[in-house]
Amino acid sequence: MAGPPERLTGDLESLDLPFVATYQGRMLDALGDPTRRAVFELLAAGPRSVAEIAADLPVSRPAVSQHLKVLKDAALVSSTAVGTRRVYALDPRALAAVRDYFDTFWQQSLAAFKDAVENPPEEKP
Repeated sequence: MAGPPERLTGDLESLDLPFVATYQGRMLDALGDPTRRAVFELLAAGPRSVAEIAADLPVSRPAVSQHLKVLKDAALVSSTAVGTRRVYALDPRALAAVRDYFDTFWQQSLAAFKDAVENPPEEKP
């Protein structure tokens, strides 16, 4: 008889690369919508309720709730019950994952620039 399955840790660092790519892909897809990006940017200033977010955007509360659901499903935001309402905030781990994704491109660009400066093409007479 086989023993119990191995326990999964749940740490993002221990996951396989294809999962991380999918995880970041969901985040970027969620931020592809201009209204969702605006919600995300409002939450960067601090936690807010649906009503507080809707007050700053030209969309209804139900629309804000739908956008928050997409952001939450993409692990970009978290929510906490405060009395009868929910307060939403950016998930700092998700923000770090998005930053890491873009930092990869930035590092590649800087490395290519460094290489071009240190090894200029030879001039032909």
